Amino acid sequence: MTHKPRLRIGHGFDLHRLEPGRRLIIGGIELAHDRGCVAHSDGDVLFHAVVDSIFGALGLDDLGSVFPDSDPQWQGAGSGQFVKEAIRQAAQGGYAIGNLDATIVLQRPKVSPYKEQICRNLVSVLGCHRSQVNVKGKTHELVDAIGQGDAISCHVVVLLEEQTIV
Repeated sequence: MTHKPRLRIGHGFDLHRLEPGRRLIIGGIELAHDRGCVAHSDGDVLFHAVVDSIFGALGLDDLGSVFPDSDPQWQGAGSGQFVKEAIRQAAQGGYAIGNLDATIVLQRPKVSPYKEQICRNLVSVLGCHRSQVNVKGKTHELVDAIGQGDAISCHVVVLLEEQTIV
């Protein structure tokens, strides 16, 4: 007999190079900036890290294996659809978001003016309550490519809770 855990924890990470003339999308929200992510899809580091955290909690493969950059159908794709698929797979396994904590790391622009809008959109895509989602922005104190404004990264930790059918 196999035991299904009531709680599952996953960690997700994503990193993208930033270049001039591209859109900067974080949590499905476009931030005003002169640089954006170099990526096959829209390069949304928050949504990518969310997907990897959910897949990790479920013991599944990573974002790139499920939505490979070698597949032209994902060229320029909005990453919200990746999150919706991760949530669908969690629900299929009997799990829902317990809580999610994200840290977006970029030198500029500041995340704080966009934080509530990012959170509201993330909550909408996840189908959970605002109290279950926390998003923080951090600089990299001018250290390495992130600190020089040439890259962005994001860490996400998610707790999935088993859903009981009443």
